[in-house]
Amino acid sequence: MSKTYRVGIIGSTGRGDYGHGVDVAFTKLANVEVAAVADPHEGGRAAAQKRTAAPQAYADYRHMLNREKLDIVGVCPRWIDQHHDMLLAAAAAGCHVYMEKPFCRTLTESDEVVRAMEMRHLKLGIAHVTQYSPVLDTVLSLIQHGEIGEVLELRGRGKEDRRGGGEDLWVLGAHVFGLMRSIAGGSAHSCTATVASKGRTVAKADVFDGPEGIGLLAGDHVQARYAFSKGVYGHFASKRGVGGSPTRFGLQIMGSRGIIEMQSGYLKPAFILRDSSWSPGRTGKTWETITSSGIGKPEARTDGTYEGGHVAAITDLIDSVEQERPTKCSAEDSRAIVEMIAAVFESHRVCGPIDLPLITRDNPLSLLQ
Repeated sequence: MSKTYRVGIIGSTGRGDYGHGVDVAFTKLANVEVAAVADPHEGGRAAAQKRTAAPQAYADYRHMLNREKLDIVGVCPRWIDQHHDMLLAAAAAGCHVYMEKPFCRTLTESDEVVRAMEMRHLKLGIAHVTQYSPVLDTVLSLIQHGEIGEVLELRGRGKEDRRGGGEDLWVLGAHVFGLMRSIAGGSAHSCTATVASKGRTVAKADVFDGPEGIGLLAGDHVQARYAFSKGVYGHFASKRGVGGSPTRFGLQIMGSRGIIEMQSGYLKPAFILRDSSWSPGRTGKTWETITSSGIGKPEARTDGTYEGGHVAAITDLIDSVEQERPTKCSAEDSRAIVEMIAAVFESHRVCGPIDLPLITRDNPLSLLQ
């Protein structure tokens, strides 16, 4: 019989809560038992205990980790400033982790978490739910089989709402960077970027403490270019208040024979334009839908919700433990995504291209003159 995994849930009501339903997702798996929840907020703790039917509840997650024999910890708060300490505590308790994104505030924090988990041979999955989508698997297969020819460019944008610019880069750009890395087949090796605020170049006076524990933040307009292997370039941009309807949030994969557009989200359809000119107005060619079943085929799966994405990610985490393989979005992958974010501010700081991995491991905005 397969093992039942004991899970401890960490929440923080009023400071990131339980993310996008991460706690409830654990209750949907037959091989998972939610053993305990932890939340310093009494009312939030009681509500989480009721939602998950956990037999135990704690005000301090450290007490939960010390007293409960857990296999997996759900690090659920959306606010990023708590992640580093929670992840190190989970690693010290010998627990695998599934967590809400983003990963950590800085590369220094990310490095410490990666080391702590590597030292104990622990696995981590993170809620970049598109990374677990069967639609991504279909897209990767289509690209491999030459459906859009040679991949030339990757173009991504955030939601460009009130968070446009630096905050969009952190909160939603992270999803785009995960997709870029999947399509390009690995990490970027250089970045060139600029950051502006109200039409002028960001300087030290423009730096502020970002919301939701992000840390130092700046800019309402970000433009970044990344170089990957095999001559592929990735572009990311976000400008506050110019978001489209429907949103442009996602990734365009520009190939020599056509384009694939991917939306961020679990099981959301992608779209393909089999047109080497990239201009359907000139050729009369039309966009076709891509599902997990293929081009132009109806979606056969019924788990296309954000919760479904969490369930797929947790299932992947458990399988990675049992098969002793990396997760589809590991601690190392998560650090590489943070590095792509930090690289934007570091390139802006030095006024030119920078190599990755970065030498600067703290928030580059702390060094801005």
